[in-house]
Amino acid sequence: MWRALAFLALLALAAFGAVWIADRPGTVTVVWNGYQIGTSLAVALVGVIAAALVLGLLWAIVRGVIGLPESLVRGSAERRRAKGLSALSRGMVAVGSGDPLAARRYAGDAERLLGTEPLTLLLKAQAAQISGDRDAAESAFQRMVDDPETRVLGLRGLFVEARRREDEIAARAYATEAARLAPSVTWANEALLEAQSADGDWAAALETIERRSSLGLIDKASARRQRAVLLTAVAGEREAGEPELAAERVLQAVKLAPDLVPAACIAGRLLARRGDLKKAARIVEAAWKANPHPDLAKVYLGLRSGDSVRDRLARAETLAKLSSWDPEARLAVAQAALDARDYGRAREAAKPLLADRPTVRACLMMAAIEEAEHGAASGQAREWLARAARAPRDPVWIADGVASDTWAPVSPATGRLDAFAWREPPNTLVAAPAVEPEPESKPAAPVLAPATPSDGPILPRAGVTGQDASGSKAAGPLPTLMPAPASGDKADGPDPVSAGMAAVALPAAGPESAVRRTG
Repeated sequence: MWRALAFLALLALAAFGAVWIADRPGTVTVVWNGYQIGTSLAVALVGVIAAALVLGLLWAIVRGVIGLPESLVRGSAERRRAKGLSALSRGMVAVGSGDPLAARRYAGDAERLLGTEPLTLLLKAQAAQISGDRDAAESAFQRMVDDPETRVLGLRGLFVEARRREDEIAARAYATEAARLAPSVTWANEALLEAQSADGDWAAALETIERRSSLGLIDKASARRQRAVLLTAVAGEREAGEPELAAERVLQAVKLAPDLVPAACIAGRLLARRGDLKKAARIVEAAWKANPHPDLAKVYLGLRSGDSVRDRLARAETLAKLSSWDPEARLAVAQAALDARDYGRAREAAKPLLADRPTVRACLMMAAIEEAEHGAASGQAREWLARAARAPRDPVWIADGVASDTWAPVSPATGRLDAFAWREPPNTLVAAPAVEPEPESKPAAPVLAPATPSDGPILPRAGVTGQDASGSKAAGPLPTLMPAPASGDKADGPDPVSAGMAAVALPAAGPESAVRRTG
C-alpha cells in the first residue's frame, strides 16, 4: 500500500517537473575543444539522464567482473556453511534419538564444513558420549575449555565425565572453577553445595546457599529450609562439647523451619539442660503438631529427668491430644503406660493400631505388654512376635534408597542436602506358601522361608508358632529352627521378646538399602 502511494507520488512529481520545464523553454549550449553544440533544455535533460544510465551500467559491469572471484568464493562458503548447519541440525536430532552411528557421521561432517565452532564441538562431544567413547568426549570438552566463549560449557562436560568415572576430586575442581567464572550457573552451585555438605563444611555451605538465594537460583522457602538443615547439622556436632553455641544455632534453625524434627529434638534437649522447660516444650509441641515423630515423643517425655512414670504417662497423653491421637502418639502412650505397669491403659492405647494390619512396632508393643503381664513364656506374647515377623515395617528415615534409624543432614549415597524423609520403606517381603501337613501323625519338619536376593538372609527365630493373635493359622509357615514348646512348659534359650526383636530385624527391601530398621 505504502509502496503504491510512493510510486504515485514520484510519478506526480515527475509529471509536474516535465510540465514546468515545458512551460519554460530555453536552449543549452556546450562548447568543447572548438566545437559548439546547442540544443533545447528538454533534450539536454534527456541526454544527461541517458548518459548517467549508461555510465551506471558500465560501472556495474566492471565491478561485477572485478568482484567475480570473490563472489564465487563467497557463494561456495555460504553453500558450505548451509551444508554444515544442516549436518549440525541432523546430528543434534541423531543425538536426541540415540543413534550413535548417525551422530558421529554428522558430527564429522559438521566439523569438516564448519570448523571448530562451539556447537560443532558440543555435537562431537555428545556423539562420543552416546557412543561410549569417553576419551573423545573429554577431548572435545577440553577443547571447549580452551576457548573463552565456551569455557563454562566445557567445564560442565568435564564435570559430567568425572562424575561418570567416579572421580569426585576432579568433578569438584571443575564445579569450583565454573562457579568462579559464572557465579549464576545452577549446576556448579549445586555441585559445590553437595561437595561442601559431604565434607561437613557447614560454614562454606551456608555461604553457598546465601549466594544462590541472592542470585535468585533458589526460592526463599527452599533457602530457609536448607539453612535450617545446615544449622541443625552444626548444632548436632556441637551439642556435647559446646552446648551454648549448639543452642544458638539450633534455635536459629527452629525459627527457620519449626517442623524440622531433628532441630526440635536438639533444641528440646539443650533447653531442658538449661532448665528452660517451657520453651523446650513449646518447640517440641510445635514440631509434633506438624509431624508426629517417635524422637519428639522421647524428648518430650524426658524433659524433666525427675518425673515419675505417671508424670511421663500424662505428658504422653498431652502429645496424643495435640495430634488427635496419631499412631505415633498411641505408641508413646502405650509405652508410657507399660512403664507405669498400667497394662489396661497400654492395651487401650494400642488397640486402634491393631484393627487393620499392625506394624512391627505395634506387634512388638503388644508382645512386650503380654510378657510384662503374663510372663516370658506367654503364648500371646509368642503370637504377637510371630505377627511382627510378617508385619508391615514402620516409617524410617530414607534418602536415595538408603534407610536409616537416625537422621542425617546429607544423603550418604549422593551427598544431597536435606535428602532424608520420614516415610514407610517398601514392604515387599513375601511369606513362603503354606505347606499342607502330612496325613501321618508325624510332626511336621521345620520349614525355612526361601530367601530372595533382594531380601537378604532370613534370620532364624527360636520358639515362634505359626498362629496369629486370634489363634488362627498364619498365611504360611514362619521361618523357624525348632517347634514351639507346649503350653505351660518353660521355653529354652532366650526369652521370646528378645528373640522376636532379633527376628524382625529383617533387611530393608531393595539392593540399595544400606541401613536396616530393627523395629
